[in-house]
Amino acid sequence: MAGYLSESDFVMVEEGFSSRDLLEELTLGASQATTAEMELVQRIGVPASKIIYTNPCKQIAQIKYAAKHGIRLLSFDNEMELAKVVRSHPSAKMVLCIATDDSHSLSRLSLKFGASLKSCRHLLENAKRSHVEVVGVSFHIGSGCPNPQAYAQSIADARLVFEMGTELGHRMHILDLGGGFPGMEGDKMRFEEIASVINSALDLYFPEGCGVDILAELGRYYVTSAFTVAVSIIAKKEVLLDQPGREEENGSTPKTIVYHLDEGVYGIFNSVLFDNICPTPILQKKSSSEQPLHSSSLWGPAVDGCDRVAEGLWLPQLHVGDWLVFDNMGAYTVGTGSLLGGTQACRITYAMSRVAWEALRGQLLPAEQDEDAEGVCKPLSCGWEITDTLCVGPVFTPASIM
Repeated sequence: MAGYLSESDFVMVEEGFSSRDLLEELTLGASQATTAEMELVQRIGVPASKIIYTNPCKQIAQIKYAAKHGIRLLSFDNEMELAKVVRSHPSAKMVLCIATDDSHSLSRLSLKFGASLKSCRHLLENAKRSHVEVVGVSFHIGSGCPNPQAYAQSIADARLVFEMGTELGHRMHILDLGGGFPGMEGDKMRFEEIASVINSALDLYFPEGCGVDILAELGRYYVTSAFTVAVSIIAKKEVLLDQPGREEENGSTPKTIVYHLDEGVYGIFNSVLFDNICPTPILQKKSSSEQPLHSSSLWGPAVDGCDRVAEGLWLPQLHVGDWLVFDNMGAYTVGTGSLLGGTQACRITYAMSRVAWEALRGQLLPAEQDEDAEGVCKPLSCGWEITDTLCVGPVFTPASIM
């Protein structure tokens, strides 16, 4: 969806751009996976011609919604999906989603989506017989892929499918590179490294001037580091570890502390499920270097054993009501129900440090209002580590993305 809640936005590089400008000079569009997302982006002014329905597994009602609202670009990866579109949206133009080698990715989408290269010609022939035009190819390497060469191989595969389609009379002009691009400092694979490999592959297989529009779904890259989550501890208990023969230095039985949070993997922390990560909290209160650390785990509020946010942590003694802060929480941090249903389960508070505000204020406010700027905006932040740069002190809001 276009915005900060998921990674499914896309940006289109206008025809005629050099591939070296990929992801640098961009025309914004929107890639959608649900009816709610289509409705949202049209409501904020995105034209139907800039929307592509990228989910290759759609309900018939969703296909009819796209037809009714002028959304003509739809994705498919099998015969049954094509047949559904032929019946419910005969004027649609299709993008063929192909499988990739995402065996090293943390989130493997090709386990569920994507046509094999062997089946592509048959699908293209079937579309031709059904008088449906296939206008492009899409793929998705999955999230957390450590091998940028997987993008190069998929682009090469896409070139083969383009040639098949052109041979059969389809006017192919769209290539969607998918998403999952890293968006935070410290990632094993830097975005610049992936972009370099992609640009080289595009130069080889889809050179400048070939008439192909390049799409990329950059939601994760844009928003991962843009949001910080603050949650509170609602309960805690100490659990003795039943390990015979093992004692702590003071002779006591080893224990671990279980903390229950007001959000879990079925809400803000569903990135634990999507990305198989173990979030590490930033403590609101500074702890003394002499304060002992305890084996700790973090759990969500759901009454089941799967709502585990993080384990194997070593934290100082915390208390009910304390706040924990998690950074890099912009991607996949709304509840699964919200992601699929289009509703927003958590409140968002926009924050800005004084340094950033001072840098932007001159451009945002007319000169005559500059003196009153402090009264117009009081930027907030939730991080104690930068309180000396704030207009006001830190503010924490329960279960909010700060």
